[in-house]
Amino acid sequence: QVQLVESGGGLVQAGGSLRLSCTASGGTFSSYAMGWFRQAPGKEREFVASITWSGGSTYYADSVKGRFTISRDKAKSTGALQMNSLKSEDTAVYYCNTVIATTREWVALGSWGQGTQVTVAS
Repeated sequence: QVQLVESGGGLVQAGGSLRLSCTASGGTFSSYAMGWFRQAPGKEREFVASITWSGGSTYYADSVKGRFTISRDKAKSTGALQMNSLKSEDTAVYYCNTVIATTREWVALGSWGQGTQVTVAS
């Protein structure tokens, strides 16, 4: 089974940028689509962005479209989420996972890691 570790979170001022990383080990990470999710205090975990196994297509939640960019390096079994123009409402714990697409949503396949905390100060 693929194990994923997120990193790169931190405290940033509104309008600033952060780059999150996702490192995979074990399993066949490169064979799956990859996604980022986030969970804010008191809220359910929500989809943020995903990228196909080939890296050829990307998808974003409306709330981050135009500000976040997802990418992956299959050779290195890593993924990234570049976050620009951050807002206070982006404050959450961010998680990466392998994903599949259903007719309605992207669904995480693996176990959740510890995530990485992103805090945006307004």
